[in-house]
Amino acid sequence: MNEVIKQLYERKSVRAFTDREITREDKRLILEAASMAPSAGNQQLYTILHITDQDLKDRLSETCDHQPFIAKAKMVLVFCADFQKWYDAFELAGCKPRKPEAGDLMLAVTDTAIAAQNAVTAAWSLGIGSCYIGDIMENCEIHRELFGLPPYVFPAVMAVFGYPTKQQEERVKPRRVDLEHLVHENAYRRMDETELKGMFAEKGGNQTYDEWITAFCKRKYNSDFSREMSRSVAEYMKNFVKEE
Repeated sequence: MNEVIKQLYERKSVRAFTDREITREDKRLILEAASMAPSAGNQQLYTILHITDQDLKDRLSETCDHQPFIAKAKMVLVFCADFQKWYDAFELAGCKPRKPEAGDLMLAVTDTAIAAQNAVTAAWSLGIGSCYIGDIMENCEIHRELFGLPPYVFPAVMAVFGYPTKQQEERVKPRRVDLEHLVHENAYRRMDETELKGMFAEKGGNQTYDEWITAFCKRKYNSDFSREMSRSVAEYMKNFVKEE
């Protein structure tokens, strides 16, 4: 197994950081690695917000589901899906562009997520841990106002970085499901109850499958924060509704 594959296998989320600072040089390496990610038409449909203000980090630790470790991270990046810069360039050049639509946003979100993954992978190779913060989408209106985002810029991905504590280094990475469940040949294969139970069997620990799936559904999918995320994203998507 080569070193790149090895690090992809070993990389895990880190939610507790030491006091060691990330050097300016390593921060730039992480950002440069992000910028080297594959991109649709080489458009780089994202803008990365490097959050250095401690007050902003403190605020994000509250608005992103009250997670104090965000404020303690040594590097905080918000990856924004950004079609605004291209739309502005088209308009200023007199191209008479159509208004961006849902497909444009989805393409930008894809670019954004790929860039973010490059960043966390590069960080891990430097011994720097990271954790994705999906809650950046939950309070979409708050975060768009907080960062002064124009209509066609969406806070799609957030990641926090720092050197892992000893406990985090030793923590076992959660097991992924077997490939036979993730890889379908040629066409989608909808799984039956037996296969679904088999796929998730190890996730429940000491709980039965029914106990675990019920608790997980309540804690994640049916939670208030999940409903709020869907509401705020749907509200934002109104910017991308095609005008008749």
